[in-house]
Amino acid sequence: MSIHSSLKQESLIVDTYSITLKPVYSCPASEPLQGVTLPPGWTLAWHQAETFKALSDPNIDVVFNTAMTGDGKTLAACLDVLLGNGSAMVQYPTNELARDQEIQIQGYVEKFNPFPLPRIGRLSGAELELYAENEGVRKSAVLETHTSQREILLSNPDILHYLHRGAYLMPKDSPDKLWGRIDEDFDLFIFDEFHVFNAPQIASVINTLLLIRYTKRQKKFLFLSATPNQELLTRLNKVGFRCVEINPIDQNKYVFPSTIKECQELEAQKWRKVSREIKLNFISLEPSTKASENWLKDNQQLILDYFQNNPGSKGAIILNSIAAVKRLTPIFTEFLKPYGLTVGENTGLSGKGQKERSLSTDLVLGTSTIDVGVDFKINFLIFESSDTGTFIQRLGRLGRHDDYEKDGKKIAFTNFTAYALTPNFLVGSLFLEQSAPLEIGGTYDRKYFNEILKDKYYKINDFSKYYSRWGAVQSVILCGKNGLGNDYIKRSYAGSQEAFKTACEEVFETKFGRVAGCLRRWRSEWQQFSGRDGNPIADEAASFRGSSPLQCGIYDLTEAHEIDRFKTYDLPGIISNLEIEVISKEAFLRSLHQTAERRKQPIPKSRFEYCLAFMKLHNYREERLNWRLTYPGDLQPIADAWKVQVLLGIQVWQPQNRWISEINKRLRTKPLVSYVLPIPMIEVRKRLRLPMHFQIYELDETGQHDRNAIYSVAFGQSALLLETLAYRFKSHGGELWIC
Repeated sequence: MSIHSSLKQESLIVDTYSITLKPVYSCPASEPLQGVTLPPGWTLAWHQAETFKALSDPNIDVVFNTAMTGDGKTLAACLDVLLGNGSAMVQYPTNELARDQEIQIQGYVEKFNPFPLPRIGRLSGAELELYAENEGVRKSAVLETHTSQREILLSNPDILHYLHRGAYLMPKDSPDKLWGRIDEDFDLFIFDEFHVFNAPQIASVINTLLLIRYTKRQKKFLFLSATPNQELLTRLNKVGFRCVEINPIDQNKYVFPSTIKECQELEAQKWRKVSREIKLNFISLEPSTKASENWLKDNQQLILDYFQNNPGSKGAIILNSIAAVKRLTPIFTEFLKPYGLTVGENTGLSGKGQKERSLSTDLVLGTSTIDVGVDFKINFLIFESSDTGTFIQRLGRLGRHDDYEKDGKKIAFTNFTAYALTPNFLVGSLFLEQSAPLEIGGTYDRKYFNEILKDKYYKINDFSKYYSRWGAVQSVILCGKNGLGNDYIKRSYAGSQEAFKTACEEVFETKFGRVAGCLRRWRSEWQQFSGRDGNPIADEAASFRGSSPLQCGIYDLTEAHEIDRFKTYDLPGIISNLEIEVISKEAFLRSLHQTAERRKQPIPKSRFEYCLAFMKLHNYREERLNWRLTYPGDLQPIADAWKVQVLLGIQVWQPQNRWISEINKRLRTKPLVSYVLPIPMIEVRKRLRLPMHFQIYELDETGQHDRNAIYSVAFGQSALLLETLAYRFKSHGGELWIC
């Protein structure tokens, strides 16, 4: 059974399974907060008031706010600072979200108008680099200046991680030169949209919180996420952090009215409308890589019909693939231009200016860069997802606003419509099975719908074993001579090293002696292997998001704005989707310097320092190319070792690309932290429930091109994550620790 969309004659007829999601209203605070003066007409939501009270409670260290997307978690986080009290360092997972939130917080400051006005600053890795280059100073000096002159600093958890690891210091600097001051200056550390991070980042944050706790103690930590990570809460509780969860759903602080009269009654009682009623259409597609892209090409008329039938609409298309967005954007631009409709693009390969302009267009096509918290105003959404989390996150972009402003005028939305491009097996489990939980044409509230999704949709692996296997590597390094083991630190923070060690051993369920032994062995093996000092495996475990060993520098000729043409992208995505021309590093940097000089605008260049190769991007392939990695030797003993290893000699086999030989010259000499499994990649992905963008690749021995690859390999941080699951494939069972 199906409902057919009302399309023009030339449009395709598709099977659409439609439901209605009720609007969502958030409960107001039961009474005004003592000593808190709000702008005229403002009322705090229950969760905002409870968060403020929890952060003011000396008996609480960590607060988790799990309010729904769009329910004002930012105001809850910054309320105390907006009242003129304290200071906060806010960590955002993407630079786009930090820019968006800076505007929102500035708006709050104007409304609250505290005295003195809090100074607000934003600092990303690229900005840190530019400040240092332009002023001719070290990054540590930039960090000192920016942190000491701000009451609200918007940054990212990467910077917080690395400054606590001494990454920006000179050899003779005290380990606490930066974090000692920053941890002292800021009263509250906020982590927004924390659900986007995996186990390595969560382990890093646990280490950082413990370091702050045992050197500065009385600090507050706030985690904001509509889909919280219970692993973090459980582990912090385990080592004595006094945690509280502000959960409006569990406390029945959301209601889902069915009629206009009910909505009016709630609004009269100051309940806040978080999300509007949404018509959600499920499009059943074959689970193939280009199914969504092909559907969008075939159904351009459906999108035009919506804009013409609903004047003043604004829409978004959110896909999993950058290449798909890049291919579709010019198609929709050309198709919609005669009707006066503008199209924008927002992906990880889009230039900064292009990203900023995209959110003001009538239709924006993007990837995860726009589904992580950025508050753009739309009433029409088409999206694909890979699991429950991405489905809920992307649907949460819709229905947050009644109107938007254009040319000084407010334009009201009349309805809110979403199309979810979903695999047919999900549609079947939701609508077609004998005990299917949804009915075509049914009406449901968000709480029930989200629970159904969690039960029926693809569940990705949470890598829970990562903490005990790899989390304490960072801890041991932090306790070493460049951290709490430094003589100066021992004098300044008496007892901190031992207390930190004890807590880390408990939270990560391991012993420091065991981890230290592994660190020594990895270093020794690397020295024997390469003849050089260092410890690549430990470096990978101590990083925040991983080292991106296959990252390449791109000069993007498809980018209209010259200043934005210098980018980075991983080699596997390049081989699969891009038409490129290999160039030298010297040519790339020369072009970068000339562009910066000509445009009189600096371009950060240190991110290109460790790129594997450099190339010009000419175009995006219509069809994804097949390729594999090869190894010049016997892979069986490497796979039989069941451990993370450093490999040398990996190359790419792809006979259709003439430039592959140039890439292989660079790749064959690059040591790669690796984990090899004697199992085909597709089987590994399926059995281990790996995330969609998990970086695992086909691997086989050199010369074995006439058969399907029988090995798979992951590099860098992905290798560490894969190691925590690989025991499931071992025929004799059992688990081994990282040694």
